[in-house]
Amino acid sequence: MTQLPETRPTDSLPNLFPEAFPADGFPQFVWTQKPAPLPAAAWVTETTHRDGQQGGLPLTTADGLKIYDLMGQFTGGSGALRQAEFFVYRPADRQMLEGALERHRGGHPVEPTTWIRATRKDADLVAGLGVRETGMLASASDYHTFYKFSPAGREQAAKTYLDAVQAVLDAGLRPRLHLEDATRAPREFILPFVEQVQRLAAAFPNTQAPKFRICDTMGVGLPLENVEWPRSVPNMVRELIAAGISGERLEFHPHNDTHLIVANCLAAVMAGCAAINGTLLGKGERSGNAPLEGVLLHLVGMGLTEAPNFKALNELAELYESLGQGVPAKYPLYGRDAWRTRAGIHADGLNKFWPMYAPFDAPKLLGRPLEVSLTKDSGVAGLIFLIRQHTGCELPKDHAGLQALQADLNAEFDAGRQTAVEWEELAERVGQLRS
Repeated sequence: MTQLPETRPTDSLPNLFPEAFPADGFPQFVWTQKPAPLPAAAWVTETTHRDGQQGGLPLTTADGLKIYDLMGQFTGGSGALRQAEFFVYRPADRQMLEGALERHRGGHPVEPTTWIRATRKDADLVAGLGVRETGMLASASDYHTFYKFSPAGREQAAKTYLDAVQAVLDAGLRPRLHLEDATRAPREFILPFVEQVQRLAAAFPNTQAPKFRICDTMGVGLPLENVEWPRSVPNMVRELIAAGISGERLEFHPHNDTHLIVANCLAAVMAGCAAINGTLLGKGERSGNAPLEGVLLHLVGMGLTEAPNFKALNELAELYESLGQGVPAKYPLYGRDAWRTRAGIHADGLNKFWPMYAPFDAPKLLGRPLEVSLTKDSGVAGLIFLIRQHTGCELPKDHAGLQALQADLNAEFDAGRQTAVEWEELAERVGQLRS
């Protein structure tokens, strides 16, 4: 028989890794070695009014301004969310932008910016709108430069973009170049183009120093070091920083086509990129933009930003539900079932020590309750949890009324019931067994 090791004094105490999992906060990064390029601070920027709409989110002017107001409630004075970009082509979009600019002048913490195609015509369009910065679509891959432009090729694309950059600089604005499809773009286009933009801007004040947005448009970027250009997100960030762009002037804008969106965001930040562009609750083209609430949870864990007010996003989730664009039931953090268990063993764990089945204090930090739905697998533990949660009453497992109610539920499931039992259906019956 194998002899067990001698018991040490620490064996009698649980090690819950409090440095990594503080009782009153989000999980923290405990570095074995802190990445050298890690920026001193990191933040996010918003594109719901641009990419969210483009991805099918139906917004009236009132809805768009309500979302902008919620962004302000979310970030408050944290500095976690700093900018939001707007379309400028339709009257409703212009009205949203004008309303946002008015609010920003009144103290709203999120700066409105614009998005245009990198053409002189579009540059002239934003010159007098009152913004200080505009994004400019600069498609970078040969998929675009050879099949979008006429005559085709990188030279014609770069010439068009640079002409628009000059117009934006002349208008006194800061250009933000969106390197579309960068994770499929040749180094031979991106690096010379970045150099040319910076050379153009050198004659202008530092407040107009250009920003660059690395766009993983098709979600093919990888969060890995040992992968060749263009798919390695951290290596591309490092090369752009080496080309003279500070991390504060870099943004990363990914899509989720291959499930790597948050991992790629964190890889970009750890390589020195200070800003992540996406949408709160992940709205956007196809499978969506970077879910900024998820990215920020980790940036808080890295110590790179103050925590924003995550509870404000419950109202945003309700607004999207009213627009027919609610988040999926199992969407992380804010989905209807994100904090709901149906397994008896999990419910039993929640009854005994709730952190056993919760990564952090969701009721406190998110305003989201831990939930149990009763199924054929949830057992009496699930019933005990629901009763305590909704009534404050702690019933023992051998309580006669509790056992009788559980037997009734088991009979329903044995008879073929497939839907879960929720509290609303149980409330009256629980009241009777407690009377």
